[in-house]
Amino acid sequence: MPVSKLTDLPVGGGRWPLCGVGFRSVHWGDLEVGYTTTIAADHTAGYHGLPGGVCQCPHYGYVFKGRIRCHFPGADWPDEVAQAGEAYFFPAGHVLIYEEVTEALELNPADALGRLMDHFEGMVARSNGAGTTVEP
Repeated sequence: MPVSKLTDLPVGGGRWPLCGVGFRSVHWGDLEVGYTTTIAADHTAGYHGLPGGVCQCPHYGYVFKGRIRCHFPGADWPDEVAQAGEAYFFPAGHVLIYEEVTEALELNPADALGRLMDHFEGMVARSNGAGTTVEP
């Protein structure tokens, strides 16, 4: 069975090099196990071009540091907020807003996360940002 320290996970999972050192992940079974560090930022614009302009990947995770707001555009669901010391589940159909510098462990369905990360890398390529990193 695979075992790893979070800081030893491959940068970008080895599959999404433009995501930089803020995103480390590995594909184990049907899951992508990731350790994300991100600055405070609203990632709503990053989902443009996806169906409904929202993330299609459910996220299961734990926040070590910081605060993540999960907003559900077009739904009657209230925002969910996960902060340091809390586990979370954010279903598909959301946008993420990192309200503080955040460090989180995520367990995601590998196929859904793969499509999301390919979308982010495609956005960078289309904007001629070769060599630029993006924060998922």
